[in-house]
Amino acid sequence: MSSERSENAALTTSMRLDKWLWSARIFKTRALATAAVAGGKVHLNGARVKPAHAVRAGDTLTVQRGYDAMTIAVRSLATHRGPAPVATKLYDETDASRAARAERAAARAALASSPRGDTRPTKKQRRDLIRLTRKGSF
Repeated sequence: MSSERSENAALTTSMRLDKWLWSARIFKTRALATAAVAGGKVHLNGARVKPAHAVRAGDTLTVQRGYDAMTIAVRSLATHRGPAPVATKLYDETDASRAARAERAAARAALASSPRGDTRPTKKQRRDLIRLTRKGSF
């Protein structure tokens, strides 16, 4: 049975984009992968595509997941979803993408650790905040 899978993998030159994203473990479920591609969160070679579009080895994908965007190069295709160490061998993330993701993660961590007051704002402080954030107040 496994020999059939390896033979089919050698014969496969393209596969559905949503299925590849799922098998490469970019998305946890195929439904999430389909929704992301249909929603324009995944671009293939710089163009927005549909979930059934064919992906081939050598293609470049830009995937937007939440706050993170990653640019990956498709290395190979898979006939089924395998373990994570095998899935990571299906693609290569660009160095620029990896650095940008690390930078955004550090910025989010710094924002999350910003100092907060020890007590709730007083009524005067709340009014000042409302005046400051109200539209049209400069």
